[in-house]
Amino acid sequence: MAQLRQFWRGVSVPITAVIISLLIGAGLLYISGASPWEAYSALMDGAFGDAKGVQRTLEKATPLIFSGLAVAFAFKAGLFNIGAQGQLVFGALAAAVVGTSFASLPTVVHIPLTLLAGVVAGGLYGAIPGALRTYTGAHEVITTIMLNYIALNITDYLANGPLKDPTSLAVARTPKILETAALNPIMIGEYSLPLGFFLSVVVAALIWWLLWKTTLGFEIRTVGQNPDAARYAGIKVSRIIILTMLISGALAGFGGSVETQGVVGRFQPGFNSGLGFDGITIALLAKTNPFGVIPAALLVGAMRAGASKMQFQADVATEIIDMIQAIILFFVAAEVIIRFILRQNDTDNQILDVEPTKTADLAEKNSSGD
Repeated sequence: MAQLRQFWRGVSVPITAVIISLLIGAGLLYISGASPWEAYSALMDGAFGDAKGVQRTLEKATPLIFSGLAVAFAFKAGLFNIGAQGQLVFGALAAAVVGTSFASLPTVVHIPLTLLAGVVAGGLYGAIPGALRTYTGAHEVITTIMLNYIALNITDYLANGPLKDPTSLAVARTPKILETAALNPIMIGEYSLPLGFFLSVVVAALIWWLLWKTTLGFEIRTVGQNPDAARYAGIKVSRIIILTMLISGALAGFGGSVETQGVVGRFQPGFNSGLGFDGITIALLAKTNPFGVIPAALLVGAMRAGASKMQFQADVATEIIDMIQAIILFFVAAEVIIRFILRQNDTDNQILDVEPTKTADLAEKNSSGD
């Protein structure tokens, strides 16, 4: 019973935030002259009504899972990675470069190599704000925002310059990746399910295991809770900050690779727009839980996938989806409002990530020279 209550306290805020946001969205739809029931029915039909809709929803959700994991992972170390967008596009471009090269490679080698290219590119770009935070004190919020603009402009230049598809005169984009590097969907009955989605679920499980079942994960969570206590316990805080941002960037880059290999088939500026920024909404909605990122990304992915059908069937502007998403983010961020509605006591809901006995053990080992 205690575990059930703890679980409910963890999920009650995001679930309530979503419900309230949908109700407010229904009010906005009614005021605008549209039928909320018809609009939401069209939205659900577009997202899950047929095999195509399910495929589209999973395709939309897959890079969102990776960007959500990137932001959530950084949160665990007390870092706010606003640069997932820049890390994702660098990963997408790196995957496009490797995906159009090495024509002689077999599929079993080319696909992992292309994925690795995006992971490395995103990770290295994510490590930059970590190093700046460590060695200069520059806050990662500022540096990651600035690095987003740098990444977007560099990738736009490369896609419209040295890496541009010679057969495309008007559109800035790279050549189509080779078939040996493509993440082709898996056919299950009538459903064509993107392979990248299954990869994202596996990665989410690995991140959970890393955070909760390894020493490195414990150190990351300790730094996030109290850097001074972590330093006293012998944890190298500087190393953890850089490593956390590197892994966070690698996750975003992974999402860019999957988008290039499994959805777009090339790098084209604008196709990845907003995916990294949506990761912030998803990470907050998931309460930074790696497994919680999956349903949160599916929710946003379904809203994106069904938006066009809602527009055509119910004559509703797709911008209403952005408004609902913004309201969800507001209520999740303003958690005190939801807790007031649910009559929850903040002190009753605190769950410490760091076990004090383990911190004390680390401090004792450090002081004894072990």
